[in-house]
Amino acid sequence: MRVFKFGGASVKDAEGVKNAARIIESHKGDQLVVIVSAMGKTTNALEELLTLHLTRSEAVFQKLEEIKSFHFEICNNLFENKKEAIFQELHNTFVEAEWQIEDEPIGTSGFEYDQLIGLGELLSTKILSAYLSSTLVKNSWIDARDVVRTDNTYQAAIVDWKETEQLIQQKFKTLNESVIITQGFIGSSSENFTTTLGREGSDFSAAIFASILNATEVVIWKDVEGMLNADPKHYESTVKLENISYKEAVELAYYGASVIHPKTIKPLENKEIPLYVKSFKNPAAEGSLINRDSSRDNEIPSYIHKENQILVSFSSRDFDFIDERKLSELFQLFSKIGLSFNILQNSAISFTVAFDYNESKINRLRKEVSENYKVVYNEGATLITIRHFTEQIIADLLKGRTVLLEQRTRSTARFVLS
Repeated sequence: MRVFKFGGASVKDAEGVKNAARIIESHKGDQLVVIVSAMGKTTNALEELLTLHLTRSEAVFQKLEEIKSFHFEICNNLFENKKEAIFQELHNTFVEAEWQIEDEPIGTSGFEYDQLIGLGELLSTKILSAYLSSTLVKNSWIDARDVVRTDNTYQAAIVDWKETEQLIQQKFKTLNESVIITQGFIGSSSENFTTTLGREGSDFSAAIFASILNATEVVIWKDVEGMLNADPKHYESTVKLENISYKEAVELAYYGASVIHPKTIKPLENKEIPLYVKSFKNPAAEGSLINRDSSRDNEIPSYIHKENQILVSFSSRDFDFIDERKLSELFQLFSKIGLSFNILQNSAISFTVAFDYNESKINRLRKEVSENYKVVYNEGATLITIRHFTEQIIADLLKGRTVLLEQRTRSTARFVLS
């Protein structure tokens, strides 16, 4: 059994759906579990819809119509017969969203988020499944919420592995088709409310199914030729990483590399399931391989570039030490607000940390710490991480730049730059 994961860019329009179907059909005879993300920028559009819903804006209905039109237009380009069942399926799915936005919000913003945002994956998988059926590729569509059980930590749900394993194995015993289509990113709580696994969580979904079903491999289909050593948007010369280890992939993901979701690797490493990152634009190309082999990990330096950072330095107003107790209080506050740090550093009387900038969360942080701490901010900063650096690489990188914070270990150098 193989697990394929198609991201939103691979199914952003009708041609993308057709291309994904061709890739699936080219593996005819194989058992495939196909995990699909929301189409194109649908998740972003649904997040805008959620904001309008939470603020009770009348524009919420117009935004929903835009999302509906986008998906129905894709179907119009895929199916000649407008009486195909998929059109009614989409209508029924959108009714769920209509019910939610017509009513007053009934839970926390995180709860409301998960009930609405997961709609994108349901729509994309229903469309792909219907298109495959129309091309005579037999498949079964399953709702990931029926088999991926989580707690109720909305927007970052924790998987109940024991129950999820039982549910997936029970479900797959009842399926006869060799191609199974399901959703990434979503699960459900024990109360049967939709939960999400965190932004970009579809990779993690692929790892969950692969691990439980003992897949022979996982393939993540991207719009790039494989796992690159840097983001082409920020670096002119990029190199494909042909083969890296699970450990190296975890390091890169932890520091912010966008190709692989950080939680994806561990379930695959536990079962020694190889992970391939391949291009849906050129399916025949080899792509990148992630497995146990670490022999090539340090051959090519990798760069992780994170913009829109805010560097925050805390110091006690009474010049008291920033000891374990104060650090514990700050970390608990970060957790309560929902701020995840990207780098941190402390001295005797100060503590410095960088976050992705989020205006409302940062404003809340400012308010909560103002009484006990003097706080200094640098907004608009950039965090750059270099794995397997050389002194020449660092010299070239820092030329003409102002360094706000610097850290180095044997294999990794990190800089916050203004």
